[in-house]
Amino acid sequence: MSTRLRWLLVGLVLLVIGVPLAILFLRTHERVTQLEHLPPQGEASYNPLYVLGQALRADGLTVQSQPRLDLARMPLQPGDTLVLLQDSAEVPAPAATALMAWVARGGHLIVRTPPVGKEAARNGPLLDALGVDSEDYGNDCQPFHVRDDPQHIEFCNGRRFAVQPPRGMAVERQWGDTGDLVFARLRHGQGRIDVLADMAFMDGKGRPNPTVAQNAANPAIDGLHDKAHRDLTRYVLAPNYGKGTMWLVYASRPPSLWNRVFYHGWPVWAPLLLALLGWLWQRAQRLGSELPSPPAERRSLLEHIRASGEHLLRFGKAPLLYDAVRRAFLARLRRRSPSAAALTGEARVQAVATLLQWSHERVQTALTPPASHDVAGLRDRIRLLIQMRNLL
Repeated sequence: MSTRLRWLLVGLVLLVIGVPLAILFLRTHERVTQLEHLPPQGEASYNPLYVLGQALRADGLTVQSQPRLDLARMPLQPGDTLVLLQDSAEVPAPAATALMAWVARGGHLIVRTPPVGKEAARNGPLLDALGVDSEDYGNDCQPFHVRDDPQHIEFCNGRRFAVQPPRGMAVERQWGDTGDLVFARLRHGQGRIDVLADMAFMDGKGRPNPTVAQNAANPAIDGLHDKAHRDLTRYVLAPNYGKGTMWLVYASRPPSLWNRVFYHGWPVWAPLLLALLGWLWQRAQRLGSELPSPPAERRSLLEHIRASGEHLLRFGKAPLLYDAVRRAFLARLRRRSPSAAALTGEARVQAVATLLQWSHERVQTALTPPASHDVAGLRDRIRLLIQMRNLL
């Protein structure tokens, strides 16, 4: 068969097999597009205000993000806006005084009350300077009716407050129940201070809200992806919007190097760890099977005597065993009947038979040594000698 014909047959077989499989695949499968929400990466994983900063930069504003409040590295100017997501109770008194002076020159400060889960004995120097009292207040939700979502609510996780501004300040706007507010805008000098019960609406998480029914045409989303949240954020940032720098203090720390190595570097360190363990196992000393514990010492005299007897019997020393038992009998006989013990031969046999009231043949058999390999005879004579010794 020529090469051309061989390849022609191969192609024909592939067509016969491949065409039906392709038709079956196309009839049984359907192309589907599915949207997956990936976890945030980089700065977005630890900065809750990252999406807000990106949105403000896209709007042409100058934005600076800081993990903590550090006035030495933050040259605040009149017309700037400072979003302080950090717990206001942690702001020291000198920093609070400097912030108040900056607001009086035309700055805009946005702060929040201490978190609900934190047990704070005081509000902190900054809220005390504003006349804000957030102790012993609840965290009820505040209705926020918008056109496309009339049942919308906000500040469900925030600590409500009451405000009595000191001299030189005035409440410009407030929102909430009487004496139980979720938002208050204070005017101080040429600037303004906004006090909020919570800033969760500024978090740009971009995740679907699991507590609300999803809809393919209008999915329920949180953070700045929610239109109501964008409107509320724009309203809060309105006083100095577009005038200066937006300073976003997100009150978070980036993950440590060890955290990144452990959670993100496992494809590298896990194989290296397995290789190290394999090398250690290969280089380790090989040990044999576990040896049994040495037998404990046995101090039973009877066991030693029995072992010695078995040893003598095994190696043809049976007459020695008989002589030992015979000597023990004669020693007892000398103590009980010295006259019989002094005799020899048949006279001794007759005297012992008379003393024990045994037959002459039985006593003579007991006192006659057995053959060296007669084990049965040895046992009978030893048994008889022991009985005769016990009867004396």
